Amino acid sequence: MTRRLRRRALSLCVATIISGLPVVGVAHAEPARPPIEAWQRSTSVRLSADSSLTDVDALSADEVWAVGQQQIWDVWENRGAVGRWNGTAWTEVPIRDVAGAGPLRSVSAVSASQVWALGDGHDGLPYLGRGDASGLDRVRVPGMRAGDWLGGLEARTDKVVAVGSRVVRRDDSSEGRGLILTGQDGKWTFQETEEAGALYAVSGSFAVGDTGKAPLIMRQSDGEWSSMALPSIPGGYLRDVHVDGKRAMAVGGVYSQSGVVTPLVLTWNGKRWTRAELPRSRARLYGVTGDGKGRFWVSGYDPDHEAEAYLLRYEKRRWEIIRGGPDAARGSVRLQAVTYLPGTGGVWAVGHIMDANDRYTDVVEAFARSSAK
Repeated sequence: MTRRLRRRALSLCVATIISGLPVVGVAHAEPARPPIEAWQRSTSVRLSADSSLTDVDALSADEVWAVGQQQIWDVWENRGAVGRWNGTAWTEVPIRDVAGAGPLRSVSAVSASQVWALGDGHDGLPYLGRGDASGLDRVRVPGMRAGDWLGGLEARTDKVVAVGSRVVRRDDSSEGRGLILTGQDGKWTFQETEEAGALYAVSGSFAVGDTGKAPLIMRQSDGEWSSMALPSIPGGYLRDVHVDGKRAMAVGGVYSQSGVVTPLVLTWNGKRWTRAELPRSRARLYGVTGDGKGRFWVSGYDPDHEAEAYLLRYEKRRWEIIRGGPDAARGSVRLQAVTYLPGTGGVWAVGHIMDANDRYTDVVEAFARSSAK
């Protein structure tokens, strides 16, 4: 699934900051650490009952787009959802296709007049839509077939890349292969990975996923995609990637034989992928974004503090954990994606809150840079 983004700084009361408070300067003391982000507030797109947001993209703080689904537990009513923030309020954007769309997984905004989203169609084919604040229209892709699945996309002015998986049949057997769909100059092309697996997100020239046994990263060069050398991480998987100039970060997890999942982050320095050392936790990592200046933010869910919004911030080889205000009555907060708001120094993360009765409510968590003291 990749991500990217752009309003004047939000001036709301800072509620909680877990670490990184500046130190009062004294003679010969270490310099004060720079201020980091703090949780600001929790809001919602206010979709219908049992709703969740899976991705978010911002052009500016006045133009933010999010996608997901609503009526999750109702087979007949379950449908995709698109929300737009105009700087003042969230509004739901209509999906105009007659058949409608099922769950939406990814959104990429090129401009206010060109926004792309993908997910499942109710006709058994992947859904790919394009539109603006008035609504999204389905884009029919020749060659798409039943069994194809799309997980993430990145759109530019002249190009769209979507990734997922395709069932490939050989003789009496079949297996899933990573699928890369590229739209350019009105033409669509498909490429399947040589090895089994699935791809979940794309950013720049990288697409990430897993083989079912280990992480998988594909790289585009001269119009072709090929797999990259990675550290040996049995049981590893990747769910999002963000390219930030010459650097990149991919996030996911590692399954152990006991069923425990540990967080996984891989970083790219322009030459190789390296596994990052993270703060000790059992957090699940889902989304990643950056500001173009070497800072990255990772969204997820911490089962040890499940009622609090969870965000990781990375800068200059240092990790900080940022948590939202605890509210056990809200339930479990799971942030599926995160986006940087250009020019503000803040980020928004989206996902859902699941209560004790397994009912879902879509949520948008805002984080902003705290002021120095």
